[in-house]
Amino acid sequence: MDLALASMYSPPIENTPVPKLKRLVSTHRLIRKFSSQQMCQCLATSTAPKPQMTEFELEKRKHNLLTAIQDTQRGLVTTADQRFAIEEAMVSVEGYDAGVHIDLAKVEGTWRLQYTSAPDVLILLESAARFSFFQVGQIFQKFECGDRTDGGVVRNVVRWSIPTILEEQEGASLLVSAKFSVVSQRNIYLQFEEVSSAFC
Repeated sequence: MDLALASMYSPPIENTPVPKLKRLVSTHRLIRKFSSQQMCQCLATSTAPKPQMTEFELEKRKHNLLTAIQDTQRGLVTTADQRFAIEEAMVSVEGYDAGVHIDLAKVEGTWRLQYTSAPDVLILLESAARFSFFQVGQIFQKFECGDRTDGGVVRNVVRWSIPTILEEQEGASLLVSAKFSVVSQRNIYLQFEEVSSAFC
């Protein structure tokens, strides 16, 4: 995968009508909460181009990143040493195709969050860990680019439920929609537009 941090296809999830599912690892510097109609830079600028790594080396680096985020409960429980190791593994993956323009055809699809350090997401995970009546399920980002090369729409989806009131199969989803546009080789801007809830 050319885009840093969104690196591998995940196996399909049962009872989930998601056509393509990919892994997403985010950090606070990548995904931030901003007020409506505000534009923000979301992806780090790439470093100077380095010699192309082999596919085997890339897969090894992806594996190292996924190993580093294991047992962190999507970033909720990490030590300083773990965060450092994860950051190093992400930088290592980001080195692949550094200097090459973002290929939106590879970004298109639904990505499942595997790890984050974004406070606005961690507070949801922390609330679910602290209060037994609130459960946070899967968190997704869905990029819709079509044939465009200059941007598209991204939808953040957080599935949640309250046991005995909103069961897992009949839970709810928080949807945050934004437009995004490519502004340079490795940078995109987001303009948040709408927040809504859907009950399944």
